[in-house]
Amino acid sequence: MNPFVVRSEEAEHVPLPAGAGMRLLADAADTAGAVGANLLRLAAGADGAGPHHHSRSTEVFYVLDGAVRFRLRGADGDRAETVGAGGLVVVPPGTVHAFGAAPGRAAELLVLLTPGVDRFGYFRALGRVRRGEEPFEVLLGEQDRYDVHFAAAAPPLDRQSD
Repeated sequence: MNPFVVRSEEAEHVPLPAGAGMRLLADAADTAGAVGANLLRLAAGADGAGPHHHSRSTEVFYVLDGAVRFRLRGADGDRAETVGAGGLVVVPPGTVHAFGAAPGRAAELLVLLTPGVDRFGYFRALGRVRRGEEPFEVLLGEQDRYDVHFAAAAPPLDRQSD
């Protein structure tokens, strides 16, 4: 594999409500399956993702700006964490998690998935769902393909401070 370079202006932008959005940086096909990467900007207090898990990959979140509220269901039980700029969260395979911008705060995150899964199609569909162009149900049949498994019985994301 050759080194892969993507410049910000070359990355596809998926708009989200309230001026937020995703920059699709690298899909698994771009990195021979090593990693997937995107830059996510969330509006103040906005949800990033509801409760879900990945069965094949570890997800890594690096908070670039603002603050992000995480709900994590690990072997030690459920917990909520608010992580500010410069903080890192590593979510191993099988761990149910949810996240969103902290109340009153916008956020920017670099999100990595390793090994990578081709997921740009999922992010495009998710953008359409978030913008109200398609129903959430369009994502349900794609859970195995994109390794995004929605957790029906997970606790809601608690937006209160720690």
